[in-house]
Amino acid sequence: MSTDAPLRLLLADEPTGNLDTRTSEEVMGLFSDLHAEISARYPSGQTAGGVSVDDMTGRVDAIAAAPALTIAALNGTAAGGALGMVLACDLRIAVPGARLFYPVMKLGFLPQPSDPARLAALAGPSRAAMVLMAGQKIGADEAQAWGLIDRIVAPEALMETAAELAADACQAAPDLVAGIKIKHLSKVPPPVGTGRAGAARTMG
Repeated sequence: MSTDAPLRLLLADEPTGNLDTRTSEEVMGLFSDLHAEISARYPSGQTAGGVSVDDMTGRVDAIAAAPALTIAALNGTAAGGALGMVLACDLRIAVPGARLFYPVMKLGFLPQPSDPARLAALAGPSRAAMVLMAGQKIGADEAQAWGLIDRIVAPEALMETAAELAADACQAAPDLVAGIKIKHLSKVPPPVGTGRAGAARTMG
């Protein structure tokens, strides 16, 4: 991966397993591949929030802050810290059988510090509590309704769809991609009373 590429693509390619067990080594391998690039982007060794890029949270935060379009393409289940990595991406697409969950209550540990905030920003605090505190496993349709998944696609169309979504950013100048994301989209507040977060707040 080059440091000026306008696209980052995360493929959770595990149709029957889930990201926090069978493919955990692959996930950590992805972080290893990104480590040199992240370190180059943050020569001080810390993100803008002061978190070490050698820390798991710092790496996820660096993905969220990357001046590029990041896409998570889920061909399976994203759980725990892997879900946090998915939430850090700009776009999330998934196959119909994908599920999202974060079993911190059952396992007895705290989530990565930035994950609850991203979850609540996308789905609202009540639905974030459904995932983090009630331990619910969210299917693809419900996740899309909550705003956690942007599009559901057939398994055979997953990578093609990701490429189509990335096409404009890949053809644009890196400075333009970075400018739109960092200077504009990162400053957009969550909707109040309408849209994803607003709908979640009024969930009965």
